[in-house]
Amino acid sequence: MTVQTKAPESQFAYVVLAARRARQLMAGAPPLIENPRTQKATRIACEELEHSLLEYEFTEPAAIGEDKDGSKRRK
Repeated sequence: MTVQTKAPESQFAYVVLAARRARQLMAGAPPLIENPRTQKATRIACEELEHSLLEYEFTEPAAIGEDKDGSKRRK
């Protein structure tokens, strides 16, 4: 696990991070941007991601192996 600050390359990861940050902002967390262009939490979260102001950890998913009968299962 490494702490990253630049916006993720995966669109899914970007959306998940922005949504989590937006929830924090709606719960009362102060924005990391001094003069946000808008008051909308989702837009502020996206701006913070674009300016590399958020730190997050990315963990690799568990490997998927095959059983004796050929069905896939997480290890």
